[in-house]
Amino acid sequence: MKIGELARESGVNPRLLRYYEEQGLLRSERSGGGHRRYPANAVTVVHNIRTLLAAGLPTAVIREVLPCIEGPGPEIHPCVLSYLQEQLGDIDTRISTLQSTRTALASLIEATERTQAVA
Repeated sequence: MKIGELARESGVNPRLLRYYEEQGLLRSERSGGGHRRYPANAVTVVHNIRTLLAAGLPTAVIREVLPCIEGPGPEIHPCVLSYLQEQLGDIDTRISTLQSTRTALASLIEATERTQAVA
């Protein structure tokens, strides 16, 4: 399958498909004319990449997890469950930090507005 076909079938533009390839997420072979040729399962692979990206995983993590995906689900092999749980813990930590930062900023804004209201 050529890149244009893959783009149409997956709904992902060719530039993004090339990026996935550069990141080691998607594989292709070159034809005699230098054109990219993707395997038959490329649409499923792209769908799985998009699903993992939507879950907030960076491409470096996806590169590690992608070989452990079984089927178009995606269903991830249990061997990477602890790795994904660690990623979830990192996201929870970032959310907590952002919530604390937001609370501090909101307090500063509120204090400034009170000061301006009195003046």
